[in-house]
Amino acid sequence: MKPMSSFLRSFVFAMRGILTVWHEERSFQVQVIGAIAVTVLMFLFQLKSWEYIIISILMALVLILEIMNTVVERFVDMVKPRMHSYVGAIKDMMAGAVLIMSITAAIVGGIIFFPHIMQL
Repeated sequence: MKPMSSFLRSFVFAMRGILTVWHEERSFQVQVIGAIAVTVLMFLFQLKSWEYIIISILMALVLILEIMNTVVERFVDMVKPRMHSYVGAIKDMMAGAVLIMSITAAIVGGIIFFPHIMQL
C-alpha cells in the first residue's frame, strides 16, 4: 500500500507545481490557452496519427520549457538576486530557449495545419 501512497503524493506535488506556475506566470497561461486552441484544431481537422503526435510533443515541450524557465529564474534570483551580471544573461538565455521552441512549434504547426486549412 505504501508505494501507491508515495506515487499519489508525488502526483499531488507535481500538480501543485503546475498550478503554481499557472497562477503566477502569465506566459504559461497564454501558452496553455494556445495549446488548448491547437488541441481543438487537431480534432476539427482529419490529421494523420503522426501529425497528432508531433503537435502534441511540441506543445508539451513548449510548456515544459516554460516551467523550466520559471524554475531557473527563481533559482537564480534566490542564489544571486541581481548581484551578478550573469543573472540577467541566464534569464535572457532561458527566455530565448522558450522563444526558439515556441517559434519552432508554430512553424511546424503551420506546416501541418496549412494544407488542412486550405481545403476549407
